[in-house]
Amino acid sequence: MPPRPTGNPFPSGVLNVDKAAGETSFAVVSRLRRLTGAHRVGHAGTLDPLATGVLPILFESATRLAEFALRLPKTYVADIHLGYTTATDDAEAEREMVGDPSGLSADNVLEALSVFSGRIFQEPPAFSAVKVDGERAYKLARRGEEPRPRAREVEIYETRLLDFTPGAEAVARIEVRCGSGTYLRSIARDLGRGLGVGGYLGRLIRTAYGGLAIDAAVASAELTTADEVRGRLLPAEVILPHMERVKLNVEQEAMVRQGRAVRVLPEPGPGLIRAHDSTGRLVALGHADPLRRTFVPEKVLT
Repeated sequence: MPPRPTGNPFPSGVLNVDKAAGETSFAVVSRLRRLTGAHRVGHAGTLDPLATGVLPILFESATRLAEFALRLPKTYVADIHLGYTTATDDAEAEREMVGDPSGLSADNVLEALSVFSGRIFQEPPAFSAVKVDGERAYKLARRGEEPRPRAREVEIYETRLLDFTPGAEAVARIEVRCGSGTYLRSIARDLGRGLGVGGYLGRLIRTAYGGLAIDAAVASAELTTADEVRGRLLPAEVILPHMERVKLNVEQEAMVRQGRAVRVLPEPGPGLIRAHDSTGRLVALGHADPLRRTFVPEKVLT
């Protein structure tokens, strides 16, 4: 176990981590907190233990931006095994045969995939962290109860069939670009249901999270020193959706850090705005007051 670093405070920023199969998102955060000595470390969007791929790790004041990061689209590549179901809707549980998928073709899968588009209502898996009557669904499921999480609206921007392996052990490899809260396990379950043979999620890779791509990610196990993490940190704004940007001078920055509104030019438009200091560093998020013609800070970063 590396010693907890001391000395200069750890900077704010985002680390693009490629999470390994078998480790939890919490374990990645805990390891990097110990390694860097940062006071605040978090992630933006949990990946199931069996899943791999892009996991944004937020350091220091960047942790305050997690709610905005969750609005970014995510892209996944998933292997869906047809002909079986499992209690967890993935490969963590014993599978149970439902139907023979050997008669299915790629065209059948494409047709069934067409319903996963736009805003749809999706029932979360029984083994999930959503609450049913005030208790986590997975806790009810572990006690042998059959929780029925309420269906909720999610948004799917695009679904593509990348590959199809026919036969008695048919597998459909799909790519899904979706919004926050979408369960790929539910898509696997519902695709198999739509095809009449059952289905569950096998391998799952998150290949992109907003502008963070898996090709540029680093495995957390490859990072052995705080300096290595520091060298790979990205600016906090990489996890923000598109926002208008304004520039603050030194005097304006001091006022914004006190939570005070300032007049900036050119005058910003409606919607969320991000304010940067003279060096380009993100200082605050806020909105424009059209009556007073000012930038009003809502979330100030240290």
